[in-house]
Amino acid sequence: MAEDIVPIGEFKAHLSERIREWRARRRPLVVTQNGKATAVVLSPEAFHRLTHQARFVAAVEKGLDQADAGEVLGREQVPRALEGRFRGAHRRKRK
Repeated sequence: MAEDIVPIGEFKAHLSERIREWRARRRPLVVTQNGKATAVVLSPEAFHRLTHQARFVAAVEKGLDQADAGEVLGREQVPRALEGRFRGAHRRKRK
């Protein structure tokens, strides 16, 4: 775990080497300044995964809030709502 934490001065001085080591370990790298964590270096894949999960959780929370507020659709309304929302989506993907 200690190899996953590096002071900013050392990180800057040995950037290429640190990036190479970091990629081999495949774990986030914590960069510190004045003894406190100031940045975290993530792979693009890890960043995408985290942002995707955050968007998913936010959408679920929004849906739960809407359900709690009584903002729900009846069974007959769902197909029309989906059609309106996703109309043309299959055509856009083929381009």
